[in-house]
Amino acid sequence: MDRLDSTINALEASKRTTEKGIDYWRARKVQLVLAYSEWRNFENAINRARMACESAGIDPMNHFVEITKKVQVGSGGIIKQKDYLLTRYACYLVTMNSDTSKSEIGTAQAYFAVQTRRQEKEDQLTADKRRILLRNRIKDANLSLASTAKRAGVQRYPIFQDAGYQGLYGMGLKDIKRYKGIEDDLLDRAGKTELAANEFRITQTEDKLVRDKVTGEKEATDTHHNVGRAVRNTINQLGGLMPEDLPAETSIKKLERKHKKEIKDIIRKRIT
Repeated sequence: MDRLDSTINALEASKRTTEKGIDYWRARKVQLVLAYSEWRNFENAINRARMACESAGIDPMNHFVEITKKVQVGSGGIIKQKDYLLTRYACYLVTMNSDTSKSEIGTAQAYFAVQTRRQEKEDQLTADKRRILLRNRIKDANLSLASTAKRAGVQRYPIFQDAGYQGLYGMGLKDIKRYKGIEDDLLDRAGKTELAANEFRITQTEDKLVRDKVTGEKEATDTHHNVGRAVRNTINQLGGLMPEDLPAETSIKKLERKHKKEIKDIIRKRIT
């Protein structure tokens, strides 16, 4: 148990983190932890790991960064020494391609497997939180747009709202939901790209209603449709998928229930 703990402690101690919060290790530090006495043997494991990374369809350059540093040798001279900066995923692949007869290797494999899975969960939580944040922003933006539209003279808000969807999606809300095969709230099933397009449609419509001093239900409704169509044209010019062709994703309401505890923990940590 002491050997296992010492291996894990050594890996934790040698871990470094970039300004963007990405963990990495220096290969020569990992070499020592994994009890490789010769660099050339350990570099062979690195090369096999790079090949495994490429075979998985992942660019090794994103995970194995070759560097050169100057080190002082016994004679007092300075030589250049090759090293690598390894991501967590790179380290995991290196351990999977190392000498399994070493007890340290098995421990390191488990360590990096757990760490990689933990990061995957954190990345997924981050992506989910972005969708939740966007959806909540849209709710606020829609409330603001509704108030502005009412001041402009809009009486039949559902018709006004549908005009924006027709402009952005090329069809009304009922047809969009039928096309996508969903029965619940459209925006609760939208991914972040689709949500962002709708947020832009909503905020730009409100700005234009105010800026152009639009009055009258028909003019306001036409404005909403035209803004939606302009956003659609921009997506088309950029070569993006039309919003109706973007896949429906997990309901945001389900994500909010799923991550309720995590989100509360984050809020509590920020307060304290």
